[in-house]
Amino acid sequence: MVLILNIKNIDFSYSEKNIIQDLSLRYDSKKTMCILGANGTGKSTLLKCIMGENKIQKGQILINDEDLLALNPRERARKIAYIPQNHHPSFAFKVIDVVLMGRTSKMGYFATPSKQDTAIAMDYLDYLGIAPLAQKAYTDISGGERQLVMIASALSQEPEMLLLDEPTAHLDFGNQYRFLELVKKLQKEGIGICMTTHFPDHALQLQSETALMNHGKIVETGTAKDIITEDKLRKIYGIEIHVENIGHRRVCVPGEI
Repeated sequence: MVLILNIKNIDFSYSEKNIIQDLSLRYDSKKTMCILGANGTGKSTLLKCIMGENKIQKGQILINDEDLLALNPRERARKIAYIPQNHHPSFAFKVIDVVLMGRTSKMGYFATPSKQDTAIAMDYLDYLGIAPLAQKAYTDISGGERQLVMIASALSQEPEMLLLDEPTAHLDFGNQYRFLELVKKLQKEGIGICMTTHFPDHALQLQSETALMNHGKIVETGTAKDIITEDKLRKIYGIEIHVENIGHRRVCVPGEI
């Protein structure tokens, strides 16, 4: 099923400071969406508004014309899974137990995971190539492995869309590449991906729909090819940026050339 996320003229303020102002954005889950912008422009805040963690003061957030924020958390979790930028575990849960936490929206309030729930969780660990980690403590695995575990947990919700906040922020070069390949794979399987990122190159690699965010507003949307230009990136990031063709790829190079 295709989900249409429609954000209409929302405002969000924190301690009397305007973070998001009259922001509108439309996302069709048939495509990948990358939201670009400098630090402090409100990208993470926007995702928390979508999930209801931040209470908007104005506007609407609709999912297929239904008020997303009117849904209870369990109903919302069946449509959209959210992975924050930072996740600091308090206890040394086993990896399989972390993934099973994603099944809570499918279970009764006082239910324990069934054999089917465990099988589904293991299937997603296997799908992501990390099944051997199932019995390891989540606190004892690497940052890249933790990111994959969180994705497995989100997928175990069986949502129709993933919201990812800076998903490659703590990944090395190789794991960033593997993650982008995973995004392509999930998209082909019909799962919508909307993600914030600091790296314009990622939007180019994914050939995604792209939104530029500045000072709490979406200032422009379109295809990565049309949006990621030297002039537009210069205005967003405040530095000289060159967009170059290297072989069959288009990349961004900061600084003077």
